[in-house]
Amino acid sequence: MHYYQRLKDVREDKEKTQAEIAALLGLYQTHYSRYERGERELPMHHFVTLAKYYNVSLDFLAGLIDTPRKLS
Repeated sequence: MHYYQRLKDVREDKEKTQAEIAALLGLYQTHYSRYERGERELPMHHFVTLAKYYNVSLDFLAGLIDTPRKLS
């Protein structure tokens, strides 16, 4: 699975809007939507912020594993 699809899936599972996640990252919603569509690469510091926010490991968020692991 591509990480950008995982970003969308996790956001929707948590019932969050793109606007809410964009605000968390300090972005405009339109800018964040480009990450979810795979049009832009998500910077590592945003990956870390989202992993902490969603309480999932980076490898899950990046689409490297399919079973979410919570952070310690």
